[in-house]
Amino acid sequence: MIIENEIRDTIQRAFNVQHIELENESHMHSGNNPESHFKLTLVSNAFEGKRPVQRHQLVYGALTDQMQKIHALALHLYTDEEWEARRFEAPQSPDCMGGSR
Repeated sequence: MIIENEIRDTIQRAFNVQHIELENESHMHSGNNPESHFKLTLVSNAFEGKRPVQRHQLVYGALTDQMQKIHALALHLYTDEEWEARRFEAPQSPDCMGGSR
């Protein structure tokens, strides 16, 4: 859980976080790395007026060091209003379709 904690700590320092969910989804994927796949749901006013790609760039920029240690990071990034409109739910992650299965 070292990388998971690094991701959470970095995001909380970099953004004015209204809501955060960080899920380690590594168990859903092939491989032996217990910290390879994550899903981040983040609600922040930093995303106001930003297009989805700009939001992703902000998060990837904050997580430069951690991104070199993991294989995948699913991002679900919302403003307060968008999060409320989604009824406080992010999409479910799909089943893994690739890898060495």
